[in-house]
Amino acid sequence: MNIIKDAKRIVFKIGSSTLTHDTGRLNLERMETLVRIFSDFKNAGKEIVLVSSGAVSAGIARLKLDQRPDTIEGKQAAAAVGQSELMRMYERFFSMYGHTVGQMLLTKDVVDSETLKHNAQNTFRALLSMGCVPIINENDSISCEELKFGGNDTLSAYVALLCEADVLINLSDIDGLYDSNPRTNPGAKLIQTVPVINEKIFECAGGAGTERGTGGMITKLKAAQIVCGAGIPMFILNGHNPGTLYDLFEGRSVGTYFMSN
Repeated sequence: MNIIKDAKRIVFKIGSSTLTHDTGRLNLERMETLVRIFSDFKNAGKEIVLVSSGAVSAGIARLKLDQRPDTIEGKQAAAAVGQSELMRMYERFFSMYGHTVGQMLLTKDVVDSETLKHNAQNTFRALLSMGCVPIINENDSISCEELKFGGNDTLSAYVALLCEADVLINLSDIDGLYDSNPRTNPGAKLIQTVPVINEKIFECAGGAGTERGTGGMITKLKAAQIVCGAGIPMFILNGHNPGTLYDLFEGRSVGTYFMSN
């Protein structure tokens, strides 16, 4: 499988559970490891785009809150504080390896409006042509229900379309899609390849993910539907084991591979 080796432009979605400890604070060791691998991919000639969760979790930790806010205003405030913290760490780690980052905060009206979509595509092209690593998140500080993507799994799918990616890699807290919930069924088996996303595949998906994230396998499957339908393959890998990205790069079978239509 040479999909990754042949890919020029790769979108990585990084979930909150991958970026943070159970305390909600940023997992700096894992974050630095991921950035080192992404930088290595860039050094090999790849164009890298990150869709990164973790802003709300980082804000909660920075504000020293005992729990996740239960109001929209509280979550938006936590996102405002956490987004700067998140970008500060990305900038620090990428600069260690000689790369520059650029931030883009999106809301769903960007993909619903031809003008805004065109502007976003132009910005992606400019950043990538300058050798930057675009780091994308939903604009949680101002986003309302009508403007929300519904989570970064969905956002990553639309980002892959906007920047005309060759592949989308979704880094989660699970090895991939299983035929049943591996957290409750020790005998669950990993599905290595999904040629078509149908009702049977959705039946395999369990509920929501960890408390630090907002998505689950269902949202990842819906994201796969979006990109695969547009000719972009997707992988789900365990972000807790960043080294598997090298395995994927070398063509070894890891995670779950969703074939493009």
